[in-house]
Amino acid sequence: IILLLIVVELIGVVGGGAQSWLNLGVIQLQPSGLMKPVIVLILAGFYAGLPAGEIRKWSAIWPPAVLTGVPAVMILLQPDLGTTLLMAFSAMTVMFLAGLPLRLFIAGAVAVAGAIPVIYTFFMMPHQQKRVLIFLNPEEDPLGAGYHITQSKIAIGSGGIFGKGYLNGTQSHLHYLPEQHTDFIFPAMVEEWGMMGGLFLILCFVLLFRWGMNVAPNTKGRSERLTPAGLTMTIFFYFAINLLMVVGLAPVVG
Repeated sequence: IILLLIVVELIGVVGGGAQSWLNLGVIQLQPSGLMKPVIVLILAGFYAGLPAGEIRKWSAIWPPAVLTGVPAVMILLQPDLGTTLLMAFSAMTVMFLAGLPLRLFIAGAVAVAGAIPVIYTFFMMPHQQKRVLIFLNPEEDPLGAGYHITQSKIAIGSGGIFGKGYLNGTQSHLHYLPEQHTDFIFPAMVEEWGMMGGLFLILCFVLLFRWGMNVAPNTKGRSERLTPAGLTMTIFFYFAINLLMVVGLAPVVG
């Protein structure tokens, strides 16, 4: 996948402001998407082979940091901040579940907080910076930086309790709602199925997370425990952050 990321950097296709895609003719492949489950599998395998006595030593920290950091930097340079952060969250979940000391994660959180101005200044596209600044009050620029979240809120609010009915959503079918089949699929569904449909979808995901996390304690090896937990949390991070973005509780940065 790192080789694919290098190819993307050389001849990749630009989409959504980032050079993240490989045009294979039939489909366009996003190698950074492949890294999300693979980083969980790699780190689970690493900690499975690590002696229990070394889990709190430096040898349990620097290899995962390199394994995560190299692809993270390459994805960040595309630039794809969202995938970078969520891949890092998945990696840290595996590291935490493997038994690394809590103080390391607290120190990491402090370091990330301190790096936010640098990330904002040097690694975020101008349209991403605008969305970060405007997400608390998107009505200030409803046709510009605040367009996505404004249309998302309109779609969610107009759905009411039971929605407008299947294929009767105006925001989505009149193409006011952007990226309605991917980033904003939740508002598109809620407009047609209402609050009850949205709550049902959330319930389905909660059951999925519960099932996924229950797999881990019923396995024998360390890798078999870390893999389902890490993959489940990867899905959870994407689900939770997407919901926060489409309802206006987090910036829409992609």
